[in-house]
Amino acid sequence: MLVGKAGKGGRKKPSIWSGVPRWARVCTVFGAVLMLLSGAVLVGYEALLSRYEGAVGKGDLFGDQAAGAQERKSDIKGPLNILLVGIDPRDPETPPLADSVMVLHVPAELDRAYLFSLPRDLRVEIPRFSKAEFHGGTDKLNAAMSYGSRVPGQNPDAARGFELLAKTVQQVTGIERFDAGAIINFTGFQKIVDAMGGVDMYIEREVRSEHREPSGVHRKGNPHGEGYVGPQAVYKKGNQHLSGWQALDYVRQRYPKNGVPDADYGRQRHQQQFIKAMVDQAFSADVVTSPIKLDKVIRAAGQSLIFNGRGNSVVDFAIALKAIRSDNVELIKLPGENIGTGSAYRGERLRPEAEDFFTALEKEQLDAFLLEHPDFRNKTK
Repeated sequence: MLVGKAGKGGRKKPSIWSGVPRWARVCTVFGAVLMLLSGAVLVGYEALLSRYEGAVGKGDLFGDQAAGAQERKSDIKGPLNILLVGIDPRDPETPPLADSVMVLHVPAELDRAYLFSLPRDLRVEIPRFSKAEFHGGTDKLNAAMSYGSRVPGQNPDAARGFELLAKTVQQVTGIERFDAGAIINFTGFQKIVDAMGGVDMYIEREVRSEHREPSGVHRKGNPHGEGYVGPQAVYKKGNQHLSGWQALDYVRQRYPKNGVPDADYGRQRHQQQFIKAMVDQAFSADVVTSPIKLDKVIRAAGQSLIFNGRGNSVVDFAIALKAIRSDNVELIKLPGENIGTGSAYRGERLRPEAEDFFTALEKEQLDAFLLEHPDFRNKTK
């Protein structure tokens, strides 16, 4: 949660969650469509709207609320681009880093979607951002959120950091404007998974945890150097059932020594695969037809999200995207490579073919592009 102690100037920064019931901060990726399609069956749209719309955690993620961006629109039309940022906040005083940066693109028909990730270590030009007294410069993509979040004399503001990150991602991708955005607290979705009774997913190859023992407790630090020592949790290849801590641990692994030879690109793929598996589980009869379990899932999701729909609520987006299921979400792998190795490693860069993907995205020609470039498709198995 992004609340906490007073900043250095002694002033306590108000929480962006102030006044919002904990159970009602519904997660966009993992919960918005579920909330509409399953919840509406139980209580009807009008009741659903009154229960959730005013309670979802909100933030001025794009810095334009004062310019009238909250004026309600009559409907949502495609194409849409939605920026989804995962963070793992350590403490209120530490500027947040963007651990995961994903873009969900929905074509004009609103009947399918494309999900792609940007490497968090991508070397980028971060634009000047006067709100945080940042003068601009070259750094890794995940640092943009940190630079943008800084507020003199106060604790960092994740919503302001998102604004600078969004501007940076727009420069990289050529996307002129994001239609919505969300900050997701990754530790929150562990509770969502447990509320659903776990998630079934296919593990593409054996992965050994860097951080956890088989029981789930954290491995002990190495007394003789970096890293950890002791037994490791193992995620074997094949169909597996993951509890909340296992799911969160699995999607964090990114080291070749632990079974992820393509490092952060592998982690991106595993996160995308897990999102699809989680949506499948959420739509299963075990969850949808159980009001008690469904309510537990929604309550658990309540700790996970800051959302901004630029004038539309999370429920509005859920209605607009009601035709989308996991089987019509295409997972995209952008080609990239290291800049330097070992101690000379400076980050990642996208290969030139990625620019062709961004051009196809702009021109609404992704279906044709993927037919000609099947290697851009991330496998689920």
